[in-house]
Amino acid sequence: MTLRNEAIFPPKRHALYEEHGYSAAIRSSDLVFVSGQVGSREDGSAEPDFKKQVTLAFENLKAVLAAAGCTFDDIIDVTTFHTDPENQFGDIMDVKNAIFSEAPYPNWTAVGVNWLAGFDFEIKVIARVPANS
Repeated sequence: MTLRNEAIFPPKRHALYEEHGYSAAIRSSDLVFVSGQVGSREDGSAEPDFKKQVTLAFENLKAVLAAAGCTFDDIIDVTTFHTDPENQFGDIMDVKNAIFSEAPYPNWTAVGVNWLAGFDFEIKVIARVPANS
């Protein structure tokens, strides 16, 4: 028997994924691979204030994780993308430290980029679905 990957979508965000032809996340066995989440409002527009954009990206990530039966505590690996890492680092760390306040911390790779489709921050993760989900 072949197991199929399961597409995961958070509430109220289906149009965004439908329009661009991808899934918010894919659950494969006990792992969830979350597509890059940005600080987009419900209408898809970017939050203009950078720190609020980072906070909103984490809120959007939280919604995708919840749809998969996960929380921030289940994250194993994080990759973030930044348009101006040197100047954005402090704001990103403020938000990150509020969410990941104690060890064990997930793996984290930060990548500087020059384009994020109108956004300045993006986060993608891999999480493990808890055994009780």
